[in-house]
Amino acid sequence: MLQRPRRRCEGTAMGAIVLDLRPGLGVGPFSLGMPICDAFAQIEQQPNIYDVVHVKYYDEEPLKLDIVISFPDHGFHLRFDPWSQRLRLIEIFDVKRLQMRYATSLIGGPSTLATFVAVYALFGPTFPGIYDKGRGIYTLFYPGLSFAFPIPSQYTECCHEREAELPLEFPDGTTPVTCRVSIYDSSTDSKVGVGALMDKACAPPLAAGSLYMEAVHVKLGEEIWFTVGGQHIPFGASPQDVWTELGRPCGIHQKQVDQMVIHSASDPRPRTTLCVDYFYNYFTRGLDILFDGQTHKIKKFVLHTNYPGHADFNSYMKCNFVIYGSDFGGSFHQGEGTAKRMITPSTKWEQEILGDCGRAAIQTQGSTSNPFGSTFVYGYQNVAFEVMKNGYLATVTLFQS
Repeated sequence: MLQRPRRRCEGTAMGAIVLDLRPGLGVGPFSLGMPICDAFAQIEQQPNIYDVVHVKYYDEEPLKLDIVISFPDHGFHLRFDPWSQRLRLIEIFDVKRLQMRYATSLIGGPSTLATFVAVYALFGPTFPGIYDKGRGIYTLFYPGLSFAFPIPSQYTECCHEREAELPLEFPDGTTPVTCRVSIYDSSTDSKVGVGALMDKACAPPLAAGSLYMEAVHVKLGEEIWFTVGGQHIPFGASPQDVWTELGRPCGIHQKQVDQMVIHSASDPRPRTTLCVDYFYNYFTRGLDILFDGQTHKIKKFVLHTNYPGHADFNSYMKCNFVIYGSDFGGSFHQGEGTAKRMITPSTKWEQEILGDCGRAAIQTQGSTSNPFGSTFVYGYQNVAFEVMKNGYLATVTLFQS
């Protein structure tokens, strides 16, 4: 579990914050479908509010479970699809810690209990909900919004196993109080709640023509090309060519030291030689482009997967690259249908896929700046793979041998 530096003790918030509730769309500054990088940007803009933040993920299999940003002081989670890294579900797990504003009314927080009666009065009539007998939870659904209510065991007869009547009040005159609120995309008409119902939430569809997660096809030793925009960027292209095709880079910086030059028998320069090469950084595309400082021609592309557990996590959006097996000049052949074999950000590294390249180089940024430890770099003709300890790719570097 990653954790931001704390400026105060967890659980000592001075009072509940108030966030606008947008059923089917989001809460406060967090919108369903937003990339995880955008969520972190919102957090960084309001450090006094979001000053205790937990990031949770499954380190061994990062594509198996959601990436979760949790705000324990404010009682809610943001759940991101692990493959697309887009927000698919917002869960308010402690309604007493977060006050929500809907239209002109408030609900939740320490002063306004989110009772069944209060929810029904604010959001209006709806169809009977679903009673989970095993969990003792009754879930009430509105488009893109659900409320879960615990039902005391002595009143389970008020609910049926499937669709139940609305339990506005129990026989003793009390009313159930919300224990969880879920906000999700309503375009699929799915009912999302606790337990297995939580898995039904999906990030909303991307807008037509969206460049987010567009496939970037790789032709090793020659070029990359973008499927949505149709841009082809070959090795040897100039900065002007790149600006024309991809627009202004997010950042430009000089490559200070070429740390791998010592491994090149054809280049006798000392390891500490300053390098005049420079990068164009396209953070929103998950891409770096390295130019030769003398010829001003492209010499490398670096593609980033943006997996949690890597030192560069949240510096780039994910690059959805596709490298076909036939590009490897025969080292990837395993019978017919080879052209359909490919390496993507979801590929788990197995060195034998490409053939033996010898021992991996070990790469680390030092224990102080990189708490996640070393990665391993495997080099082949025209491509090098940086592999994390869990076997997933962190970066792919393309070059001309």
